[in-house]
Amino acid sequence: MPQFATHRQASACPDSQQQTGNPMRTVITYGTFDLFHVGHLRILERARALGDRLVVAISTDEFNLLKGKRSVIPFASRAEIVAGLSCVDQVIAEESWDQKVADILKWQASVFVMGGDWEGKFDELRKHCEVVYLSRTDGVSSSMIKKVVGAGDFLRAA
Repeated sequence: MPQFATHRQASACPDSQQQTGNPMRTVITYGTFDLFHVGHLRILERARALGDRLVVAISTDEFNLLKGKRSVIPFASRAEIVAGLSCVDQVIAEESWDQKVADILKWQASVFVMGGDWEGKFDELRKHCEVVYLSRTDGVSSSMIKKVVGAGDFLRAA
């Protein structure tokens, strides 16, 4: 699985500790992050606020096809965009539905975060870490952007 450098490389090691000697509280989240928008930024910032380090798993183009989705922005570009955010410490590839437990263990995640539209769908992960569902930003989504751009409605809004 490819790893992507971020500007917080000092905290990228799974067994890193804070200066106090306490284990870091690692948060992990998953998503496609296509057509990056303010809703993506806000959920990532809120996820990061739940811990000391944020690991973001981004769905690969191949995995999105298996899910019946097609991204506009290629995986490598989406990963680079997310890795460039100050709230993100590590970006990894999401290649299958069933990698989450292995990722939680590898990155020693204390908290698993998903958007509220996934409420209840990952509760089985509670045996490995805390599971938190965060509400999404109203009025914006990649699906909405694709629909508006595809319909040409953005020209009328200008």
